[in-house]
Amino acid sequence: MAKSIILLSGGLDSLVSLGLLKEKYNIETALTFGYGQKALDNELKAAEMICNYYNLRHKVIKLDWLRSITHTALVSDVAIPVGIQKTSDSVWVPNRNGLFLNIAASFADAENYDYIIIGANKEEAETFPDNTKEFIERINLEFEYSTKKHPKVLAPLINYDKNDIVKKALDNSIPLEFVRSCYQGVEKHCGKCESCTRLKNALIANNDDKYIKLLFEVQ
Repeated sequence: MAKSIILLSGGLDSLVSLGLLKEKYNIETALTFGYGQKALDNELKAAEMICNYYNLRHKVIKLDWLRSITHTALVSDVAIPVGIQKTSDSVWVPNRNGLFLNIAASFADAENYDYIIIGANKEEAETFPDNTKEFIERINLEFEYSTKKHPKVLAPLINYDKNDIVKKALDNSIPLEFVRSCYQGVEKHCGKCESCTRLKNALIANNDDKYIKLLFEVQ
């Protein structure tokens, strides 16, 4: 039987990707990456709860050297931008998705995984080039040469925006109470950074007051 590994940040997109594909693609292992991001502790807690819920093996990959070459707001004292804007320069981590997928491909090669799941989506593809269909196609081509297993990268949300993704979660009873999408290291979602703003707007569009109250600081 085919089996899969997933990149799991604990955020909306990776959680929903997991919930949608867990059974069909036999997802067994989740990888969470630490590269000095401000939200790391919260992301690790979220990912651990998600893995416990879905009964996955959870591997945390430390990439301390990546922090040393990252100079954006996610890891530095620079303030994280607020609202939805073209923030790729402000929160860009060098070759992040390329690096994460290559590490997952090493696991796939060593442990015989057929698929690698990533939460890339249409909305964030407008800001981040490593969330695009073209990127997924190119890295799949790379793995035809760089691995013996030739794992295929799947991005089940690639044609969806955040409103669609939240709707998918609600329609499929995916536990959004575990989500951690905020760029900040605060107790609850700040509601102001780009990631929070996208999530909150999508919850509002889906008329979901329950998760807004649960996940966000009272404004």
